[in-house]
Amino acid sequence: MSSEVDVVSVLAGQTCVERLAQLFPTASPVRIPVKVTALVAGRRRLREQTVIEFGTAQEVLFSSKLPLEFEDRVRLVNSDGSLDARATVVAVRYHGGRKAVAARFIGDVENWIIKS
Repeated sequence: MSSEVDVVSVLAGQTCVERLAQLFPTASPVRIPVKVTALVAGRRRLREQTVIEFGTAQEVLFSSKLPLEFEDRVRLVNSDGSLDARATVVAVRYHGGRKAVAARFIGDVENWIIKS
């Protein structure tokens, strides 16, 4: 019984992005501030500042308030422009009024810190 309570306690303390990261076993914690632009056809460009909290060689995970859904495209740019990449949303997780997004890079990203 004690181990069940421990697991529940750990899960309860996790952020929405941490919970989504469990679906990506190779995800590493990072803290990269970025500007995310939703590239949705027919709508004005929606932007927000957020932080990439986890990454793999192909994906980034971050919290978002943008109306992003599966297969939407985004552009991710860090403050000095060394990361300027396009990605497709591959997963969205809602929890406690928050939303976590996983997006997979489209093509190679030269300056991405995690390599396969």
